[in-house]
Amino acid sequence: MRLSRVVPRSITANSVLRRSARRSLYMGAILLGAALLFQLGSHLHAAETERAEASSLRTLLVGGSQQAARQTYDGTVEAVRQTMVAAQVPGTIVELNAVAGDSVKSGQSLVRLDAREASQGAVAADAQLAASQAQLNLAKQEYERQQQLYAKNYISEAALEQAQARFKSAQAEVNSQVAQAGIARTQKSFNIVQAPYAGVISELLAEVGDIALPGKALMSLYDPAELRVSVAVPQSLAADIERRASEELRIEMAGLPEAIKPVRMHLLPAADPRTHTRTLRLTLPANLQGISPGMFARVTLPAGIRAGQDGADRILVPYSAVVRRAEMTGLYVLNSAGKPLLRQVRLGPVSGDQVEILAGISSGERIALDPQIAAGLR
Repeated sequence: MRLSRVVPRSITANSVLRRSARRSLYMGAILLGAALLFQLGSHLHAAETERAEASSLRTLLVGGSQQAARQTYDGTVEAVRQTMVAAQVPGTIVELNAVAGDSVKSGQSLVRLDAREASQGAVAADAQLAASQAQLNLAKQEYERQQQLYAKNYISEAALEQAQARFKSAQAEVNSQVAQAGIARTQKSFNIVQAPYAGVISELLAEVGDIALPGKALMSLYDPAELRVSVAVPQSLAADIERRASEELRIEMAGLPEAIKPVRMHLLPAADPRTHTRTLRLTLPANLQGISPGMFARVTLPAGIRAGQDGADRILVPYSAVVRRAEMTGLYVLNSAGKPLLRQVRLGPVSGDQVEILAGISSGERIALDPQIAAGLR
């Protein structure tokens, strides 16, 4: 009879546990190695991506510019003769004979006010004048009779003087009534508002039925024959502009196919204390089509006119490289390690697609031309 070997259950269970533990350790080591390899691959990929982005970042070595770059400033078209048309007497508007955009002639009727009260006042003044003239005729006849009686010694000298006084008083009353009637007729004519000169109605500020008051604007009128461009320029440019007034100034506007040259230039003597600028007025040639007051204009100063000391280096960078965040303007400047860092700068005048940097960067530094790419490399 063969006897089978009996294995204790505790020994069998321990063997199973040890094998399970070894398998768990093996699986953990495999997973840990896979995680380390994945993380290493991610770091390598990120580094590779950063190197690729860094290599694609376009940069510019900043240097001083001695070029006589032209500078442009924004201006506004104005009319040399522009008037706010208003009534001289109060009244209700009963008729409007012009609208915005109409061309009117000198003396043309623009607005008619209710003239009934003024007409009645003129009639009353004429009636008082007629009564005064009748009293003057009576006083004159009386004075002439008194003169005849005095010549025959029928009356005293005092009676003659009284008749003369009444006659002069009647004359003064007539003169006063003539003036009053003239005022009444003039006020009646004020109920018709006329164009002071030939021009174009730029804006209508009243409607039929509105109450017109003295000094209250009813419409705006300008003369299209004389237009100018007003632009604010730094007061530091005043000396160069006045000294080189004969050189060409270019004016560009949306309504003109090419830049034009002004016929006259006038730099106002007073400077604005808030902006430290002076107003430069440039008279445009006559009969320009499609130009009206309020339009935008760009004025380009002659080459060589610029602020600052003569011959000083100017730092010009592309305007697209400037970063604007709220009230801050800056550039991405590369440090010694080639990493772009945002630095605040102060901008100067714009010349085409270039802008002058007045402070915040020095000649010889390198800037990033693509702010979005540079922001991702910080």
